[in-house]
Amino acid sequence: MTNRTKTESDVTEELQFHVDMLERKYAEHGLSLAEAKTAAQRRFGNMENIKKQCVAISRRNSFFRRLLKTFLILVALAGLAIRIFSSDLNVARIGEVLIMIAIAGRLLLYVHGLLPSTTARN
Repeated sequence: MTNRTKTESDVTEELQFHVDMLERKYAEHGLSLAEAKTAAQRRFGNMENIKKQCVAISRRNSFFRRLLKTFLILVALAGLAIRIFSSDLNVARIGEVLIMIAIAGRLLLYVHGLLPSTTARN
């Protein structure tokens, strides 16, 4: 089973759990089983779109993305060490630039994660 297939399977299972819980809640409030099922599905919305969005969100934490985040942390730490332990002003500026690069990289990753992915629009 591929990673994407496993993710889709996990998301489907989790979404179905929530729909079942909503059905149970509606049934406890006096609706028949058929009415509760219809009401839960209507309340939950389009399962296929929700599933696509959840899979897209989980794919944002890919291996490359985690590797890039780790690299940016290391760049920031290197910059901080250079900044702290440098007695030369020009070398200390290099440390500051490294820290700024790391912060800008993390901000770009964060903003990119906020943008809707092209696969979630289908």
